[in-house]
Amino acid sequence: MAQVLEFKLPDLGEGLTEAEIVRWMVEVGDVVAVDQPVVEVETAKAMVEVPCPYGGVVTARFGEEGAELPVGAPLLTVAVGEEASGGGGRDSGTGSESAGEPSVQHPRAERAEGSGNVLVGYGTSEAPARRRRVRADGRAVTASPASAGANGRVRAAEPADGPVPVISPLVRRLARQNDLDLRELTGSGPDGLILRADVEYALRAAAAQGGRQAVPEAEAHAAEADRVPVSSAPRPGGVRTPLKGVRGAVADKLSRSRREIPDATCWVDADATELMRARAAMNAAGGPKISLVALLARICTAALARFPELNSTVDTEAREIVQLDQVHLGFAAQTDRGLVVPVVRDAHARDAECLTAEFARLTEAARAGRLTPGELTGGTFTLNNYGVFGVDGSTPIINHPEAAMLGVGRIVPKPWVHQGELAVRQVVQLSLTFDHRVCDGGTAGGFLRYVADCVEQPAVLLRTL
Repeated sequence: MAQVLEFKLPDLGEGLTEAEIVRWMVEVGDVVAVDQPVVEVETAKAMVEVPCPYGGVVTARFGEEGAELPVGAPLLTVAVGEEASGGGGRDSGTGSESAGEPSVQHPRAERAEGSGNVLVGYGTSEAPARRRRVRADGRAVTASPASAGANGRVRAAEPADGPVPVISPLVRRLARQNDLDLRELTGSGPDGLILRADVEYALRAAAAQGGRQAVPEAEAHAAEADRVPVSSAPRPGGVRTPLKGVRGAVADKLSRSRREIPDATCWVDADATELMRARAAMNAAGGPKISLVALLARICTAALARFPELNSTVDTEAREIVQLDQVHLGFAAQTDRGLVVPVVRDAHARDAECLTAEFARLTEAARAGRLTPGELTGGTFTLNNYGVFGVDGSTPIINHPEAAMLGVGRIVPKPWVHQGELAVRQVVQLSLTFDHRVCDGGTAGGFLRYVADCVEQPAVLLRTL
């Protein structure tokens, strides 16, 4: 007799607690395979296709497109078993079941002969517990030592049979994209749950052994979809737009920044004529073109090396300033879905050509709505080029929990005293908004003056590299 298993909205990671249904990819009566994407949802971070861990016939869907569901709410039910394929016909209604009225069971009742790949909270309770020890770096591992296979992949000493506990469909997708068998890993989570860190650790270990190229953390969150317009309805007094999804996340973050961060802003005008000439000369030499924002990013990372206080965050609970070792540079990007801040990882270690390519990749992904949660989080400093909007200055709100943001206005011809004479030069206004808890005005002013000096005389940057 077929069993009907209930699939609930899983934990999609990054602290997200709800998601909006954007598009159903199956209908009632459809036959689905294990790990087949069944619904596309929008979280506060990105679009995500959610795969179903069960194979069988869809008997019910819960929630219309546009509805917002909390994590753990039912998404759909699937009839599994020998008789599942003989269920009733398709019914597009929400919450309806196929004919035959099979009994609905919680997924924990499914035994090892079920789908195999299960999500946290949906697996079998019979999954064997694993003894774990803690390494010197604090990472929990099994007591059995891991060994490397012939292809360089990290393998568990004795892969367990039965269902594979996984923290989210995004983790399983990361493993699938990199041809990594989850049964070969031993999870470091409770009761052996496989976490994103376990997959990334295995890939890094394999890369160190020459087996494959390590995959950045951002690839654990692949999500691709076109934007769905935010619904709005006329109400007395005007049109109301719900603050949810990306716009809601941005609103919450900006509000928190204003509440928690005592910010201050300083600004200066700079003659960017020589910087523009230097860029023109670089691009005339052949090879990949260098973008202006990439040159500004190089200036930012050099300035942060001289004034590391601004590459910090404040731990309010411990009442400590945490100065960060790496520069993960965010940049503001306006899209149809709202304002997003993609992050260039390890910007301090990239040259202008590499930065240009990464800015272009992330900008294209932002406009197409394909940015992953990992590409939108973890920034340590933000570069905001609001000059593209044709404005000269701004007092931006700091991207919490960062400590500073550099704003760049439009570069326009203006009268300027150059070498003692009045001339028409390419002038830009630079502004720095900073958290006054991490530094005083002297440090902020020194940072901004150094940036302005590099803009006016690019040779200053070369002398400090």
